[in-house]
Amino acid sequence: MRTTFMKPLALFATMMLMAMSACAHTATSEKKAAETEVTNDYKAFPADTIEVMSKAMDRTIKNVVVKPLTYFSNDNDSMRYPVLYLLHGAYGCYSDWSKKTDLHRLADQYDIIIVCPDGQDSWYFDSPVDPKMQFETYVSKELVEYIDNNYRTYANRYMRAITGLSMGGHGALFLAFRHPDVFWSCGSMSGNMDITQFPDSWHIKDRLGNYAGNEQRWRDHAVCNLVDQVKACPLQPAQNIIIDDGLNDIFIKNNIAMHEKLVEKGIDHDFTVRPGRHSWDYWVNSLDFHLMFFDKAFKRGAELMKQ
Repeated sequence: MRTTFMKPLALFATMMLMAMSACAHTATSEKKAAETEVTNDYKAFPADTIEVMSKAMDRTIKNVVVKPLTYFSNDNDSMRYPVLYLLHGAYGCYSDWSKKTDLHRLADQYDIIIVCPDGQDSWYFDSPVDPKMQFETYVSKELVEYIDNNYRTYANRYMRAITGLSMGGHGALFLAFRHPDVFWSCGSMSGNMDITQFPDSWHIKDRLGNYAGNEQRWRDHAVCNLVDQVKACPLQPAQNIIIDDGLNDIFIKNNIAMHEKLVEKGIDHDFTVRPGRHSWDYWVNSLDFHLMFFDKAFKRGAELMKQ
């Protein structure tokens, strides 16, 4: 009887193993199919590389624009999106961020449009010495108007954020502090908060003239000196500000000084110091934190727009 009983049991066990194997194979196949579908979606809807005419500079500027996959759905063809303007650092270009991190994933995760303009070592100033370097006007006015006119955005300050790394970190706060009617949320990753400390570096003197003889101009363009302007801004609610830097970053001291100045003036902001250097490893990680911060701001902004 034992022999008669064991045969069906063995057969049953074999059948169960086959079924489990088939299920596992099916699940793996479905996962691979889903991954292939996502990959194919990105291939079908790649990032846009656009050239936008700048009247201020009388030339075109390149930009990368990344849209979430929902942007292409026929069911959502009337849906509008918040926009993140993401700035590169010195010696960089408009394609840096898209090469270093998965902007498609982030655009999908937060359902936003991400715009990466070319900054061309401009420091995002309107240079008083070089008419071909008018990037404050370009980013805060010309590019924003182009994006709002050609993409399904919310043309509202509550739904715009700007951040960047190093030169772009300084530039993002500089532009947002000077144009609070355009950018409600702003951030800086490893930004150079006080350019006056580096008079011979990163082409700053090519944009503002030599520090010697132009000290006041340099001070006026240093974001650390715009704090009083932020405090006095009549627009309410106030801006959402996030600043972070790595413990071993070259700008850690003036980022801490910037934080202390904001605290002294009673200006709300998030400030974080994490392990890290002036490197892409740090900035790619930092971008996730900035997007979580901006996502909350966009949600608050959506409620304010209903009021």
